Amino acid sequence: MIAAAASDPELLIANLAMSGILAVLSLRLIAWVRDAPTTPDPWDAETDKKLSQLETEQTCAHCSTPQKDDAWFCPHCGNAVGPYNNMMPYLWIFSQGEVFRNGADGKVRQGPVTFIGYLLCAFVSYTFLAPVYLFRYFKNLERREAPEEPQPGVK
Repeated sequence: MIAAAASDPELLIANLAMSGILAVLSLRLIAWVRDAPTTPDPWDAETDKKLSQLETEQTCAHCSTPQKDDAWFCPHCGNAVGPYNNMMPYLWIFSQGEVFRNGADGKVRQGPVTFIGYLLCAFVSYTFLAPVYLFRYFKNLERREAPEEPQPGVK
C-alpha cells in the first residue's frame, strides 16, 4: 500500500505542492515578524540606567515588595522570586503549584492560549485528578466573567 502511494505521480505532485506552500508561508511569517514595528521602551533613559546598575534592588513581580539577593520566595505574597527557581527541581514544584493555584483561585489572564495551556498541563500533571482541578479552573473563570451587580444604596 505504501509502495503504491510512493509511486503514484499524483500524490508526488500533491506532496511537492504542499511542501512549496508551507515553505512560502514560513518565509512570509519570518518576514512579517522581522518587519514588525518595534515598540518603544515603557520607561525613560533615567529608569533604564537605574535598572542596569548592579546595586538596583530586586522586587517581587507579583506585589513589588523589595527582595534580598538570596531570596527564593517573597515573604509578603509567597511568589517565587529567585533567579533560578524554575530550574531547580525542588523549587520548580512550588512555582508550578503557584501557577495551578492561580488558575483555580486567583486572577488568570483569559485567552485561548492560556485556556489550552491550563487544560493540557492539568492532564499531564494531574492525570486522573485533572477533572477535579479543571472543575475549579472553570468555576474561577465563571466567577471572573460574571458581571458585578450593583449593591442597593451604593452609587
